[in-house]
Amino acid sequence: MLSMKPKLTLHSGEPLPDTVSARHHISLPAPFVMHLGGVLPQVQIAYETWGRLAADKGNVILLFTGLSPSAHAASSPADPTPGWWEDMLGPGKPLDTERFYVVCVNSLGSCFGSTGPSSINPETGRPYAVHFPTLTVEDIAAAAHAALQALGIPRVHILVGASLGGMSALAYTLMFPKEADVLVSLSSAVHSEPFSIAVRSLQRELIRSDADWQRGDYASSDGPREGMRLARKLGMVSYRSAAEWLERFGRERADCAGHDPFGFEFEVESYLESRARAFIGEFDANSYLYLSHAMDLFDVAEHGGTVEKAFRHLRLKQALVVGVETDILFPLHQQRQLAECMQQSGVATRFVSLTSKQGHDSFLVDMDRFRPTIGDFIDAL
Repeated sequence: MLSMKPKLTLHSGEPLPDTVSARHHISLPAPFVMHLGGVLPQVQIAYETWGRLAADKGNVILLFTGLSPSAHAASSPADPTPGWWEDMLGPGKPLDTERFYVVCVNSLGSCFGSTGPSSINPETGRPYAVHFPTLTVEDIAAAAHAALQALGIPRVHILVGASLGGMSALAYTLMFPKEADVLVSLSSAVHSEPFSIAVRSLQRELIRSDADWQRGDYASSDGPREGMRLARKLGMVSYRSAAEWLERFGRERADCAGHDPFGFEFEVESYLESRARAFIGEFDANSYLYLSHAMDLFDVAEHGGTVEKAFRHLRLKQALVVGVETDILFPLHQQRQLAECMQQSGVATRFVSLTSKQGHDSFLVDMDRFRPTIGDFIDAL
């Protein structure tokens, strides 16, 4: 058995850890050819695992993250800090680690251990920055697939993803149709619509307009802090719903109201500021640009001419598609479209509409609705 120390580096062909672990890395076979052109001479993918791999390797859940999380989805003895999906993953939870072997990968292009724009280009000795090749959701899926193959996992029982993670899981099913049985897609879509593209485009513009972005060539300790602050604020507004803002804040005045005629007058403004400042320095700006752009580029129709034709290649046995009525980034009609197209392709698909007030972020915070929805579906498999 491998050492359980955090951040252990593995290389292709080495045996799998078979118990919970903190962050590991796997080096992919080189070179890694990108979907829209360009080649990465070296790629490593960061991942974490929970549970025990079955002898036949048939109990694997592959979990894709949204845009900004790391692979640390839940705590473990090696890393007891809470993960971003702590209430969903673990013994007796929907992603039950007493039954399944859960692997969560950090997306290619991210900044939490996987190769991305902040990684050193071995050919120049400098960070890739904006010289990183164009990133697509297909690249994220292909890198995750290559990581599993290198780890000796030939197929996935259940693919799970929300938002960008849902797109990545969907791309995985299209690119490797014979290597997954079940899909759980949360608050995602077959492509992005104009509203969500516009929001992300403005976020990228805010980052690039910051003088400290320096056309992407900033020092790792610096970067466009003001641009990231404003982009995060805009993101937070789009992640939640107007109903939640009204219920949580109403027109309550901020404690600092009155000190600046154009400062924070209302409590909701103070909340956005505190969340934005907490994000600064936690995520690489160039990674944010690349991953955000990848979400806009993704379109299932490119895998067959139309969405319907693309889905004819699916070999999934079952799927769960969950949407939220208050989600403005990936509206409910997109979840319904995804479910209907999968049903028409012959996949036994369950569609669930939830009334959560937390908008797009509901899959992270409304556990009272998401936990039984996902748990009941997986328990019945």
